[in-house]
Amino acid sequence: MIHKILSDRPTKLFVIFSSFFVANALIAEAIGTKLFSLEALLGLHPANFTLFGQNGLSFTLTCGVVLWPLEFVITDIINEFYGPRAVRRISITAVGLIAYAFFMYFIAIGLPPAKAWIDSSHQQGVENIQTSFNAIFGQNMRIIIGSIVAFLTSQIVDVTVFHKIKKVTGNKNLWLRATGSTLVSQLVDSYIVLFIAFSGIFTWQLILAVGIMNYLYKFFMAIILTPVIYFVEKRIEKYVGHETAEKMKKAAMGAGKEFDNIITAG
Repeated sequence: MIHKILSDRPTKLFVIFSSFFVANALIAEAIGTKLFSLEALLGLHPANFTLFGQNGLSFTLTCGVVLWPLEFVITDIINEFYGPRAVRRISITAVGLIAYAFFMYFIAIGLPPAKAWIDSSHQQGVENIQTSFNAIFGQNMRIIIGSIVAFLTSQIVDVTVFHKIKKVTGNKNLWLRATGSTLVSQLVDSYIVLFIAFSGIFTWQLILAVGIMNYLYKFFMAIILTPVIYFVEKRIEKYVGHETAEKMKKAAMGAGKEFDNIITAG
């Protein structure tokens, strides 16, 4: 039975995509505590935008946003070939594992540090490794909740917009449904996490301004990564065969109810 499952190419692809999707989300959350300057990365001066009366705004982003655009590329690929039901399954799985990861982080933070660990960190120039560990993995609960809610909501929005566009365009204009759904869902994602995490801490003007700065980055990344979706689509068609690929796309158009059967097609 397991040999039959693992030898089926559409099934193997789904396992690979799902694994990458979940792992990428977990890594993005883990490295999201670090902020970086996009301008400095590109060798530019700070943008110093003024929006909603907020001065000196620049592209200061979390390291997590480097990986999040890949989540939406994978979402669109799975949407195209496996349908919304498959996307919902892996999204819920990712959210559950992210919540589990943060729970384990908090347990790890509470464990008493070994003296050998503290001493070895001193030799490496780290004054207090436990404090550093806490700062990296002990994110504010509102940020955690905001991130999880934003991720799950944006995935639902992405799936919905993708298939509404696909019902109009059919199998044509993949770029339109892939990029269009990502642009809408990323706007939702940007503001949900900010409002949940910083409402009452930041002014609404600052939240709106920061959200626009973050969205501009996501907007350009969605455009830049559009060719990747076409590249992956072609590779999938070559791997599973054109006929099977068309069957998968047709099943995905049926709002995902055929998902349980299509992974053994071919």
